Amino acid sequence: MSSTDVMDRAAQTMHLLDYRNGAELKQLPTRNGFGEGLIEAGNRNANVLAICADLAESTRMEGFKKAHPAQYLEIGVAEQMLVAMAGGLAATGKVPWIASYAMFNPGRSWEQVRTIMALNETNVKIAGAHAGVSVGPDGATHQAIEDIAIMRVIPHMMVVVPCDSVQTKKATLALSETFGPAYLRFAREKSAIVTTEETPFEIGKAQTFRDGNDVAIVACGILVYNALIAADQLASEGINCRVVNNHTVKPMDAPAITQAAQECGAIVTVEEHQVHAGMGSRVAEILAESHPVPIEFVGVRDQFGQSGEPTELIEHYGMGTDAIKAAARRALKRKR
Repeated sequence: MSSTDVMDRAAQTMHLLDYRNGAELKQLPTRNGFGEGLIEAGNRNANVLAICADLAESTRMEGFKKAHPAQYLEIGVAEQMLVAMAGGLAATGKVPWIASYAMFNPGRSWEQVRTIMALNETNVKIAGAHAGVSVGPDGATHQAIEDIAIMRVIPHMMVVVPCDSVQTKKATLALSETFGPAYLRFAREKSAIVTTEETPFEIGKAQTFRDGNDVAIVACGILVYNALIAADQLASEGINCRVVNNHTVKPMDAPAITQAAQECGAIVTVEEHQVHAGMGSRVAEILAESHPVPIEFVGVRDQFGQSGEPTELIEHYGMGTDAIKAAARRALKRKR
């Protein structure tokens, strides 16, 4: 490990809020960060547009509508048209953000996303709200737990899954200033804020939020917090876990993933998504080519969601801190 790597990790960890020993952290929905970031993106660039499929309040486009009425369009419940309209506007130099629940966009509009957005390499950005089982009582029809899989397979598509509302705001701004089709995935329910305004963020650059050399827990989205809590509790057992915030699923930071495997010798992936073809599958693909090690996958296992309280569903589908700890112990055992 180079001295530069050590300093980079120290800088990332230094700018985290204190989550240890039962510390109470502020909680906000990641969608709030999207709304704040979109308003600022509109302030910076008059070509940034917001186009919504009748869910302005839920997706947090409502604030942009009020701040930039001339840059906002409402098309109603027509997700395929949402993508088609955005593609045309992008061709004129606009930077359209299109928003709906992730189950409907990209879920319902996937063919338009593939052909109009990605095949033509348009500068359209999808805001996929209410992703994961933590959408709660809305149930299986509204719980997008396959969206990372269907988006990461599309050529040219960026896929970003930030860990909290602060990082979601940064990701919104970064994607607004990066040319190309992109998918930003975020949730409805409140979740812990672990980063600060000073925490570094760069598309395609994974972050080490906790150092350790026994097992590397590679997580994305709101479950990064669960990974941090699990790692903190495992430390009392003498198991020192590295926690990597793998916020960019595509293009994934292959060097950081490979380095974690080389230095820890075992990996646990954690995502609020099907384990099949999700973020963890991409981690496995990278390591199969570069540095194979034992991998355990935490996520939904070939099931649909159901109605329930968000925390209840996270536990039911095996994505809580106890499940992460169990996976880390299994990975360590396989390593040994």
